[in-house]
Amino acid sequence: MDSVFSFNFQDFSYAFLSVLLEGVPFILLGTLLSGIIDQFLPSRTMMRFLPRNAFLGICVSGLMGMVFPMCECGVVPVIRRLINKGLPVSNAIAYMLAAPIVNPIVAISTYAAFRGQYAAEMTFLRLGVGFLVAVLAAFAVHNLSLRNVVRPGILANLGAMPSSPAPRPMRLRIRAALGTAVNDFLDVMVYFVLGVAVASVFSTSLNQEVIQPLALNDWLATGSLMIFAAILSLCSTSDAFIAATFVSFPAVSKLAFLVFGPMMDLKLIFIYSSVFTKRFVLGLAVGLFLLVGLICVRLTILGL
Repeated sequence: MDSVFSFNFQDFSYAFLSVLLEGVPFILLGTLLSGIIDQFLPSRTMMRFLPRNAFLGICVSGLMGMVFPMCECGVVPVIRRLINKGLPVSNAIAYMLAAPIVNPIVAISTYAAFRGQYAAEMTFLRLGVGFLVAVLAAFAVHNLSLRNVVRPGILANLGAMPSSPAPRPMRLRIRAALGTAVNDFLDVMVYFVLGVAVASVFSTSLNQEVIQPLALNDWLATGSLMIFAAILSLCSTSDAFIAATFVSFPAVSKLAFLVFGPMMDLKLIFIYSSVFTKRFVLGLAVGLFLLVGLICVRLTILGL
């Protein structure tokens, strides 16, 4: 019987560097945009785009990432400021969950990662399912009491409009934007390098016969890759390059990996808890896991 684990440094190095070099440019682009948005986009600008109708407002919020793209880590401070300025929590949830997926950088990186496989289908489905899940979650939150969703400290400041700081010289704002981008880049790269290393070991050293029972069952494959996504805590601008290496897994499970990971992972549980109650974060995690899993597995009827 073949060994369960057989490490080959040359195979590992090739897989590691291939995925790393493909993903880094997209992380750099994403963090630069994050820094620019942080310094040059007033929070109230986003609110002007939202219709007053609750249904339309949530749907538009789910698409705002196409105009104001943010990574999953950077979006939480933004929605915290927006909630403090009076943005409905349901709109904030829609933007928070959708923006890391439904944005042009992620679309390009996903298409690049899956080229030669089913790039167009995976890109379209990732953005479509990401939007659908974010909107459904936002509608579920819409009728909840704010006390059950938002932390008391945030709730106490709800609607408070802080005084506008004195305008700063352009050079200082550019320097601050670059500083934000560098900090975000270094923070994200730690998780990305770790994720690439784990994925490279997974794809080159682990006997595929061991995981074959998971890969052969859509439900098991989907659930296991969503758990894997939560553990790896990757950035949405680069996770597609890792998902594409799971060649033995069905496409629907890779789609679940790409949708669930940017919405809920280990680091996001702690980040979300800075704005929302722990009970709500736990319920959101379970709800997203079930919703993403059910939608993705049902997509097998499309032959994916």
